[in-house]
Amino acid sequence: MTNSAKEPKKLFFTVAEAARVLRVDQATIYRSIREDAFPAVRLRTRYVVPAAAIEQMISNVMESGGVLDIAEMTRQRRDAREFERQQQRGRGW
Repeated sequence: MTNSAKEPKKLFFTVAEAARVLRVDQATIYRSIREDAFPAVRLRTRYVVPAAAIEQMISNVMESGGVLDIAEMTRQRRDAREFERQQQRGRGW
């Protein structure tokens, strides 16, 4: 029996672990995080990636049956944030 059978399900991955799961270079993950195109939690100088985020990406790809475009996701997230900022400004005091 291996230790992995006893370990609880991971809630977060290190960037290195996420890169291995997604089969990309760590630099790709870091660049995507900095571009706000990939979900992560920053703990001081370290990033961790929510396992749920990777699971959600997989689910989205499976449901759509197509390609998940990270650039498009980034644009939509930025647009939504900008819209929210505009709404906050319009409320005033």
